[in-house]
Amino acid sequence: MFNKIKNNWHAIALVVGILFIAANLRVPFTAIAPVLPLIQSDFSLNSSSVGLLTSLPLLAFAVFSPLSASFARRFGIERTLFLALIIISLGILLRSTGSVGALYLGTVLIGTGIAFGNVLLPGLIKRDFSANIASMTGAYSITMGAAGALGSVIITPLAQIWDWPIALDLLIAAPLFALILWIPQLKKHNPVVMASHKQSASVNVWKSPLAWQVTLFMGLNAMPFYVAVGFLPTILIDNGISAAQAGSVHGTLQLATAIPGLILAATLRRLKDQKLAAVTVSLLVALSLIGFIYLPDLAMLWAACLGFGSGASMMLGLTFVGLRTTNGDDASALSGMAQCVGYLMAAAGPLLLGQLHDWTGGWTVPLLITAAISIAGACSGMIAGRNAYLEPTNS
Repeated sequence: MFNKIKNNWHAIALVVGILFIAANLRVPFTAIAPVLPLIQSDFSLNSSSVGLLTSLPLLAFAVFSPLSASFARRFGIERTLFLALIIISLGILLRSTGSVGALYLGTVLIGTGIAFGNVLLPGLIKRDFSANIASMTGAYSITMGAAGALGSVIITPLAQIWDWPIALDLLIAAPLFALILWIPQLKKHNPVVMASHKQSASVNVWKSPLAWQVTLFMGLNAMPFYVAVGFLPTILIDNGISAAQAGSVHGTLQLATAIPGLILAATLRRLKDQKLAAVTVSLLVALSLIGFIYLPDLAMLWAACLGFGSGASMMLGLTFVGLRTTNGDDASALSGMAQCVGYLMAAAGPLLLGQLHDWTGGWTVPLLITAAISIAGACSGMIAGRNAYLEPTNS
């Protein structure tokens, strides 16, 4: 009886720890967006430089995501996640120390820590909750969305009371609390199921047209989402919406990204193919971006639609990795390619939008270009959504 209670307690502690780590995979990155106008003003940054703040974490995702498995194999997944939380904490503190260099370096550290968490948390769930992967994945997806939404809502009022550096520093509470909750897990040294360095994939994904179609679908749909994550509050404020309301709209965007995981996961695998689903969610994103231009009074609606469409497209892209491959090694190879290239494409989105804003002096052209990118994502989804598999090669 005592052992059963003890095991249940350990399971509860692990679940709580996972959810608090999940909260840190979104909020330290996205909560900066509502106060970007203040940062831009204090440091006299142009829109391209502001876009770089959104792009740097994505570049860190692309660089460090492939390295996460190596760290987990060498040091253990629990210790690596603990290290990731420490890196995020250091990045939060460094970001607000008062110099442009520290602002960018702190942002890179935050992206690095999140990259480790993004890769290792699903692996941990697969190892310890193999019978409840869907429910655990849904729980941590909702936690990420809710935490990101809460951060966007509260950061502006905090900045109005204490100014933006202190407001951003207060986000340190999230990783510190997660660190405390994760300490009991450090005594574990069980191996986590991760892809091996020595891939035995039957497909050279870099030469596979279908692999590139999946990759383009992920990248083309990630670009509009991270454009919105970085610039939506600034766009809304420039259109006359208050900073507090812009933060709430930004929070709605993030919360809506979690909804597709609740209603689409079980449906997708039952479909003959996913072409219609891929096209629909991409076009929903494009419609939302156009809506921000021509019907800005419905900003909350457009944010909800954009979040739902972006969350669904990201989930579809990850689902394609499993649906378009016939074995685990091929899936690992495709996942590595799609996420690396996808994050690099996503990083280009905020940089492109910022540069277009600097050139045109407004947001209409940048948003129309971003909508066109979403339409291109729909076209790639029409192809990537076919009921097909990567074909084996000898190269």
